[in-house]
Amino acid sequence: MTLREEVLTQIAALITAAFGLVAALAWNGAIQAVFKAIFGTADSIAAQLSYAVIVTIIAVIATIWIARMVSAAKGETGRL
Repeated sequence: MTLREEVLTQIAALITAAFGLVAALAWNGAIQAVFKAIFGTADSIAAQLSYAVIVTIIAVIATIWIARMVSAAKGETGRL
């Protein structure tokens, strides 16, 4: 791979990561708004910890689900 190809590959990876960060921030704001609508103010430490735990659980489940779907799409063993 030439230096130009490596640079273009890295730039593409950085741009993709930047879009991922923007999407994550947008989802964070949306999830916080839903959390506030359901549970009221999120100013207390207990509310913030609850939010963090709920988001972490959702992230773990989503990550496992996505990994299984990718494995299935590649024809590897793994259940959906």
